[in-house]
Amino acid sequence: MRRVSEPAKILVVEDNPEISYLIELALGDARLDVRTVGDGDGALSVAREWAPDVVLLDLGLPGPDGVEVCRRLRGFSNAYVLMLTGRAEEVDKLIGLSVGADDYLTKPFSPRELLARVQAMLRRPRELVGAAPEETGPEESGPVEIDPLAREVRVNGAAVELTKIEFDLLAALMDNARQVHTRDQLRERVWGGSWLADDHAVDVHMSNLRRKLGATGETGMITTVRGIGYRFVPGGRA
Repeated sequence: MRRVSEPAKILVVEDNPEISYLIELALGDARLDVRTVGDGDGALSVAREWAPDVVLLDLGLPGPDGVEVCRRLRGFSNAYVLMLTGRAEEVDKLIGLSVGADDYLTKPFSPRELLARVQAMLRRPRELVGAAPEETGPEESGPVEIDPLAREVRVNGAAVELTKIEFDLLAALMDNARQVHTRDQLRERVWGGSWLADDHAVDVHMSNLRRKLGATGETGMITTVRGIGYRFVPGGRA
């Protein structure tokens, strides 16, 4: 774990030298410890050895692309992942988010916006996201058991593998079961700011969470309140 006195570690994975240089300048001026890599294999190697706090990950990379790098990264790292893409098609954004990315930026973006997003992520250490300080053990709501400390979820006793964001969303919904949570509230809770992720980010992660819970045979526990947000209904009973 990074000590408070140490600068945060930011790994920039970008194959365009000019963009990489501009990002490095913007983050370096903010006293962040920045390393840059230009390909997918190098990114995974550096991430394993250096343990960055945030990874800025370009979608189109030599070797494993950004989606594959993110998927592999999630097997050993808790780093925040901010996807960078020059392609604005919706499918790119949705694919990136589905493998565990926390947010995305579409090029061109301003260095100020990039820095603001990185700093917002760093104000919410990954270990604390989605877990209230007073939580000391597993909690149950209907067939779902969630353990904030171990970051584990079970449905009817069977383990369910969730990404970090999916876990945090479920924890937020279960904090006040049956209560409607707006998308803004969920963005504030999980991403640390309502402007850090758009509605698509929330909806895609929620869809993945609903699918994984539904695969256990328990359906209807996460309901959509049209035009507002979501709520958790234990046992799928409205």
